[in-house]
Amino acid sequence: GIDERHLRAIDRWREIVLEVAREEMLHLAQVNNLLAAIGSAPRVARPNLPASGRHFPPAVQFALVPFGERALRHFLYLERPEGITLRDADGFEVQEEAEPLMSEEDIVPRPQDFATVGHLYRSIEEGFRHLAAKHGERWLFIGPPRAQARPETFRWPHLVPVTDLASALAAIDIIVEQGEGPRGHWADAHYGRFLEVLGEYLEFRKHDPTFEPARPVMAACVRPPVDGTKAPLVTDPTTARVLDSFNVAYEIVLYLLARYFGHGSESDAELETLADVAVMMMIDVIAPLGELITTLPAGEEYPGMNAGPSFELFYGSGYLLPHRRSAWILLHERLIELETFVRGVTTELSPHEATLETIADRVRTHSEALAATMPELASRTFEVG
Repeated sequence: GIDERHLRAIDRWREIVLEVAREEMLHLAQVNNLLAAIGSAPRVARPNLPASGRHFPPAVQFALVPFGERALRHFLYLERPEGITLRDADGFEVQEEAEPLMSEEDIVPRPQDFATVGHLYRSIEEGFRHLAAKHGERWLFIGPPRAQARPETFRWPHLVPVTDLASALAAIDIIVEQGEGPRGHWADAHYGRFLEVLGEYLEFRKHDPTFEPARPVMAACVRPPVDGTKAPLVTDPTTARVLDSFNVAYEIVLYLLARYFGHGSESDAELETLADVAVMMMIDVIAPLGELITTLPAGEEYPGMNAGPSFELFYGSGYLLPHRRSAWILLHERLIELETFVRGVTTELSPHEATLETIADRVRTHSEALAATMPELASRTFEVG
């Protein structure tokens, strides 16, 4: 039911969403540079989805939903500039009370309320200014510059290495300006781009109420979430195995990124390899697996519904592998396990056998790239069963 005009719009919307996602990855790198600059550990983990006010201010809710009006209105709510009042999409209502503000007598941190993402980062900016004035820049920016992501490594020209107050403020400005725009100028920022997509989407729906640009996917997990959050479970066994493949690939990327930002004695070549393999895993493995999942049935209990990538996390915040030799061995071993697992799924999904074989080949390629950088891995093979 999609004509050429609809298809052009959908392709354009997809590219906008992916471009925002790429910029959010830049923001993740930028935030970890800010953390490394003051001697803190990297942060790549998060609560499983859906995530409520237990982990964020009560007005900030996260869940996986299909592309459409509800998702776009939620994106707009999260990216709205300061001074713009919006109601969140249905189903994202406030669930708890905000924590009281911390006082100067507090020594233990707790979650703090913020109205917008810009509000949050301007508060962080004020925190940097306060600490620099209190302790001096020399004693605030104590982290080694080599522990940070560099523009040439991730090919992001806007990525700012943080070494002093001026560079910290510049890093924060990039995050705020890409998200909500320079103060008052949001047309080209995330907020403005999502607003444009929503307007086009609603116009299509006005002329054709049956227009549906997304596959009929539902948010479901392979097994009950470890934090007790209630979620429907995928009951089709083959779909569950593909979903597990996706989640393990995602897990490996988090390990790679945590090792990159929390590395010890890696050489420059090894750091380049960690970054390259992380990015290639996203492009070559996670993206095609995610696309495949949206074409597979969730189970007989959900007629007409396909599964969607669940981005399940299994170890809480435990994605930092602190010891260099064992970290690389574990990364290599997990990649080989994933390759073997994906190849085993091909016999169950014969129509998609070529896709899965290609994905498995790419996993092996990235595993070999990882091993080639570290000589003691290059000559070692692992038996996985």
